Amino acid sequence: MKILILTSSPNDNGLTSACAEAARQGVIDGRSPARLVDLNDLSISRCAVHNDGWGTCKSKHHCQLQDDFQSLQETIEQAEGYVFITPVYFGEPSEPMKAMIDRLRRCEATKDEGAGEKSILADKPMVLIAAAGGTGHGTLSCLEMMERFALRLKAKVFDTIPVTKNTRDYQLETIHDALAAMTAAPPIPELSPAKRKERRPTHRRRRRS
Repeated sequence: MKILILTSSPNDNGLTSACAEAARQGVIDGRSPARLVDLNDLSISRCAVHNDGWGTCKSKHHCQLQDDFQSLQETIEQAEGYVFITPVYFGEPSEPMKAMIDRLRRCEATKDEGAGEKSILADKPMVLIAAAGGTGHGTLSCLEMMERFALRLKAKVFDTIPVTKNTRDYQLETIHDALAAMTAAPPIPELSPAKRKERRPTHRRRRRS
């Protein structure tokens, strides 16, 4: 299973980067290839809300604002599973992560399943990670935002993992184990709309035995 790890922190030695490395090692230990992309290395502007509020994202499912988003969308399509990792700012994902999420959602959520169109994330497993290296607050609200995005694009949320300075050591183990398990897991069955509404990120603290 080809796993794409998307991270979004400029701090190479911070908590978010440590989470990315734990995820990468978990994928490798699960005997799968991992590709790591830092959104801070790309030029992805926020959505410009073209024309009457919808540009080619709705009609052609690609963004008319030209930057690195187009190549990233292709990279996302080629992957078979995902890890989205973000630092937490004001209880939300980082600005680079939000810019990517906003634009990808507009392109993919507007596809018509009745016409045979399908989100590039559909039916693929995903782990969502929120790293709060400062106060430690806001991880759950951040994960809720990312989970809504993932479910809207029909991805299969395999796990949601909050990480703080206090939980760093054992949550890095959790991240590693989650990715090793995800790469070895059978396909996740589809949830009914009612069950999707019931899903909420929970603050779980797990250790490897």
